[in-house]
Amino acid sequence: MPEPSGSNGKEEIVVIGAGIIGVCTAYYLTQHPNFDPNKHHITLLEARRPAGGASGKAGGLLALWAFPQQIVPLSFNLHKELADKYGGEEEWGYRRVNTMSVEGDLTPQGPRKSLDTASLPESLDWIRTELLTDWNSLGGPGTTAQVHPYKFTNFLLKKAQESKALDFIIGSVTRIFSSAENGPDYVGGLEYVSGDRAPVRINASKVVLAAGPWTSKLLPECPISGLRAHSITIAPTRQVSAHALFTELRLSRHKLVSPEIYPRKDEVYVCGEGDTAVPVPESTDDVEVVREKCDDLFKYAAKVSPELEGGRLLRRQACYLPVVDVPSCSGPFMGETNINGLFLASGHSCWGINNAPGTGKVMAELVLEGKARSARLTGLEPAAFFDVQLDEE
Repeated sequence: MPEPSGSNGKEEIVVIGAGIIGVCTAYYLTQHPNFDPNKHHITLLEARRPAGGASGKAGGLLALWAFPQQIVPLSFNLHKELADKYGGEEEWGYRRVNTMSVEGDLTPQGPRKSLDTASLPESLDWIRTELLTDWNSLGGPGTTAQVHPYKFTNFLLKKAQESKALDFIIGSVTRIFSSAENGPDYVGGLEYVSGDRAPVRINASKVVLAAGPWTSKLLPECPISGLRAHSITIAPTRQVSAHALFTELRLSRHKLVSPEIYPRKDEVYVCGEGDTAVPVPESTDDVEVVREKCDDLFKYAAKVSPELEGGRLLRRQACYLPVVDVPSCSGPFMGETNINGLFLASGHSCWGINNAPGTGKVMAELVLEGKARSARLTGLEPAAFFDVQLDEE
């Protein structure tokens, strides 16, 4: 069984998953002061393409009030550091935004009482204020921001590759195995397949699993499932202000919908509520997009804004968010499992984009130092919630 030739006797670190979490982990590994290209080699494995799942189809909202608070402040600040360092405003649409919750009545009779909208921000001139029944500020430029997740992920991947110590490989991991030399409590490596080629084996002393909702396909014991979320992007009739909106819209006496609307510089992103109607498929290429759900999102957005009503629907899409199925833990799982050298960084739910840089930095510390120094991970350690059992070599 062939092996990649890139390691050449160096310590092999494998990151599984080239979504935003895996890419940030790979990037921060290359940036860590203990990382030595002469001693370490990184393999980043992805089944289809970088940011092919939620990392390419999420809204990209960043907020200091997100969860879990163990890593949110760190990650929010790292987003700004990366934007300042690499010109994120131009490269991946980083900008500070205002965030609001708005409630509206879309029933035929409309709101029973007219809302005093005099206190609404003047720049929020692209929504139909006559439909509003209430609104609140959730955050301003000091506490909320946004990125374009697909552009961010692919930019950081290129930066990680500049280290010349990372191989990016398209291949599906089929199994992770224990170490024949050190015993069943130590990771030994993995096997993957690429196209119709024979399985490839990589021996590795450190493996970081960042496969999002696909995590449990490799670790059946891991309580992570997938929540499907549909979204669309719209080219508005004109550029609209940077106000991210969490909406609650009444369609009838007994029916409410809650689309989220995130303007970007050149488009507006709209996402809906998640569903579990279809299990997580084999890969990101197999995610089923229900056209009706996307068209409903456009219909709701059009009711809210004339600029969106007259706009052009650019993209219908869907992805799966990784959700931790443990009542006492909101996720994500971050840290070393009960298997020495096998690390988990998965289960970030809707805040994966927000928390990716913080996750990547902390995972690099765990891998290269054996300890998280930038954040305390109490309550997020996977070993506290389940045990992994690997195939023996």
